[in-house]
Amino acid sequence: MFYLQSGHAKITVVSHKGKEATITLVTAGDFVGEEALAPAHGLRLSTATALESCTSLRINRGVMIRLLHDEPVFAGFFWRFLLERGMKTQADLVDHLFNSSEKRLARILLLMSGIGRPGARVVFLPHISQQTLADMVGTTRSRVSFFMNRFRKLGLISYDRRKRIQVHRSMLKVLLLDQSHQREPVDLL
Repeated sequence: MFYLQSGHAKITVVSHKGKEATITLVTAGDFVGEEALAPAHGLRLSTATALESCTSLRINRGVMIRLLHDEPVFAGFFWRFLLERGMKTQADLVDHLFNSSEKRLARILLLMSGIGRPGARVVFLPHISQQTLADMVGTTRSRVSFFMNRFRKLGLISYDRRKRIQVHRSMLKVLLLDQSHQREPVDLL
């Protein structure tokens, strides 16, 4: 398994028929490949691919198990990470089931930019293709292109000379509109 120290990567899975889907993006402070800790040694289901230059720390399975057993502070840090990832995965599923593709794209861009995380600042996102975004949203590349142009015209995002995306806080409004399907507001970030 690995601990990502810097950079961004995508986690993908491939179906038996060869169709690839991006299931999440990871950034500095995330673990990758934690399923290697499971006792069953089988086929790995996902692949991590760098979206930009990354620095990671490789952690041997035996070393990680020893750390979890002998270092309670580290174990607490790791368990919090796993719980947060599980909660994010659940929020992703709720988002996919109840929100339009436009709102799903807005949420993905917000999550990638770190908005909603304590102490996060708005940053330029790593270069990510519209096809990758489409895979994550569950729509076509042409729809993502349409929504990205719309977001840009509304001032919700901008691009720099290197075509990196900057997400503006006003984009939160797009995501938070129309949560009428829920009795109480749910923080999907």
